[in-house]
Amino acid sequence: MHRILIIEDDGGIARAIAEQARKWGLFARPAEDFRAVMEEFSEYDPHLVLIDIGLPFFNGYYWCEKIRKVSKVPIIFISSASDNMNIVMAMNMGADDFIVKPFDQSVLMAKVQALLRRAYDYTGALPILSHRGAILNTGDNTLTVGDERIELSKNEYRILLALMENKGRIVRRDALMERLWATESFVDENTLSVNVNRLRKKLDAAGLPDFIATKVGLGYIIE
Repeated sequence: MHRILIIEDDGGIARAIAEQARKWGLFARPAEDFRAVMEEFSEYDPHLVLIDIGLPFFNGYYWCEKIRKVSKVPIIFISSASDNMNIVMAMNMGADDFIVKPFDQSVLMAKVQALLRRAYDYTGALPILSHRGAILNTGDNTLTVGDERIELSKNEYRILLALMENKGRIVRRDALMERLWATESFVDENTLSVNVNRLRKKLDAAGLPDFIATKVGLGYIIE
């Protein structure tokens, strides 16, 4: 079932949208912490975002730009600021649609369903994987931590992808070497260790010490 994140500081509107979405067979959750929208985004991993322009602390344009750095998830702006400048700004920031308040809930849900069909039924989702505030975007093979975008080598990306896909479970060294073997270059135990150490240094520099734990004699784990 598709998940919707509602970034709207009017609690009445947010609850009404969430209730209507459930009637249409969708999961919907209003954002709770407007200082940490990206943390909620990465934890909930929504299939679509509804966002207002006027929000506490940072406006909707700010969060739209942040989301677009890590995901191609459909974004619909919902706002009473319906002048042409705001609509153009929203679309230029990466929005897929703009719905003017006040709106009919059925019309909103029809637009949501149409966007979900176009985004997922035909093209499939571009998933993101997240842990401890780090977001691995499988669309462009990058890692985002806060405002920092970290470039990963092909091997570093393959290692991190395998570990984040198996959070809480040990990934054996031989399984990781099989992932690296797909790069069509010879991989031995030492090559794997070198790549893991380089990845750890990048994570440490981004403020994520001990992100990858070693299980001696077995492999690695993200807990």
